[in-house]
Amino acid sequence: MGRTTAADKRRIILDAAVRVFARQGFHTARVSDIADDAGVAYGLVYHYFDSKDEVLDTLFLERWNLLLDAIREVDQQPANTPRDKLHAITSFIVDSYRHDPDVMKVIIVEVTRAANTFGQKHLAKIREAYDLIAEIVDAGQRDGAFRDSITPNFAAMAFYGAIEQVLTGWILGFLPESEQGFEDAKTFVVETICSGLEAPARTPI
Repeated sequence: MGRTTAADKRRIILDAAVRVFARQGFHTARVSDIADDAGVAYGLVYHYFDSKDEVLDTLFLERWNLLLDAIREVDQQPANTPRDKLHAITSFIVDSYRHDPDVMKVIIVEVTRAANTFGQKHLAKIREAYDLIAEIVDAGQRDGAFRDSITPNFAAMAFYGAIEQVLTGWILGFLPESEQGFEDAKTFVVETICSGLEAPARTPI
């Protein structure tokens, strides 16, 4: 049986923190709860992290940097249309929730939607995602794929906000979770943002 490395122990603690924060909420969770869930001594958590806050910071930055990398990778595919790129970003986020809902719940509830210290602390990192999406919208407007009556920054916030609200619907149980529901959400978000809800003008008979 292999020896447990320091990196393994750190990962075990982070994974336990995700479960505890998702179950109890960050503010009511205690470091001892994380240690109990991880099956480690209380002091070991402080060996790797200075505080419960640092644990949440680490979880957020790990996941958010993956999102930023995914957006950059999608945008570097020249064959993709702007709509294709937005669909790929939506797919990445929905699939992230599908495979690890507790992590996404913690990120959304405790950080990106939190008007508190954590939300304020990571504003620049959160804005980075909006800016990358806005660049995709801007490119689509310049090549005529998107109309230019809406600013790229507003469109980016509306796009990400729609995705986040869908994830919140799953977290709160407002939307049923199913494989078809996940796939439909990818299409519905992009259709809602890119096409809007306005019906096309009818051709006079």
